[in-house]
Amino acid sequence: MKVILQQDVKGQGKKGQLVEVSEGYARNFLLPRKMAVPATADAINTMNLKEKAKRAEEARLKAEAEDIAGKLKECQVKLTAKAGSNGKLFGAVTTKEISEGLQKQYGIDVPKQKLVLEDPIKSFGSYQVKAKLGFEVSGTVYVSVFEEK
Repeated sequence: MKVILQQDVKGQGKKGQLVEVSEGYARNFLLPRKMAVPATADAINTMNLKEKAKRAEEARLKAEAEDIAGKLKECQVKLTAKAGSNGKLFGAVTTKEISEGLQKQYGIDVPKQKLVLEDPIKSFGSYQVKAKLGFEVSGTVYVSVFEEK
């Protein structure tokens, strides 16, 4: 019997897949628990429409991520921090501060979780911070840290 899975089923497949299972398994387990629906022509058509909408949404999100990556090349985020001795900072500049700086200075919303700092920024100067924007798209944020006066 062919069914369309409504959620991930261990050993059978992922949500939205059309799978062939035994009639007893479908009738006694999958269908009563609403883990699957029978693969009628109407259900298959609905599944195809959902899949098409999902691909369109992913394409839109990938284009948006590429657009943000292009904008990041032109941005130089300027941050100020309190200084200690020898040009060192009190504390460190975090991805949260970089994300807020991007939002305030350029209106670009990049969540702090997508910014990758290899080492904490603990001194003044210019840095390159990688931004993983999803869909295998990444950009570089240029950050300059100045002394607060």
